Amino acid sequence: MKKILILFSILLTISVSAQNNSNYKQDKEAILAVMKAQEIAWSNNDLEGFMEGYWKSDSLKFYGASGLTRGWQQTLDNYKLGYPTKEHSGTLTFKVNDVSAIESNSYWVMGEYFLKRNVGDVNGFFIIIFKKIDGEWKIVGDMSCG
Repeated sequence: MKKILILFSILLTISVSAQNNSNYKQDKEAILAVMKAQEIAWSNNDLEGFMEGYWKSDSLKFYGASGLTRGWQQTLDNYKLGYPTKEHSGTLTFKVNDVSAIESNSYWVMGEYFLKRNVGDVNGFFIIIFKKIDGEWKIVGDMSCG
């Protein structure tokens, strides 16, 4: 009986671990799909489309060169000021270096961004926090520096 309990415990651990790996893989793919859509929208100077990846809330936090910005609309307004034309927004490419679970339904993503532009290229680093909200992965926090 003791051997059966040990075997059952091992199988349960393996099953839970496989489920966690499966969830991680699915979550990571969904998060990367959001980021790919953001690359495309940004590269078309579709800043509203780019912002679809962010939580549309006054609680959204963005921390960049100008300090802390609170709220989805203010973040969009700042992007519109800084990147008013296609020449300014250029072509965006993300390089994701790490995707790690924080807790259930929350991940941080660490990486680099590259803007290829006629007015001068810009490169930098980011840490973004994704949270699953109403079944969709949304960025709830963003710290970017370039």
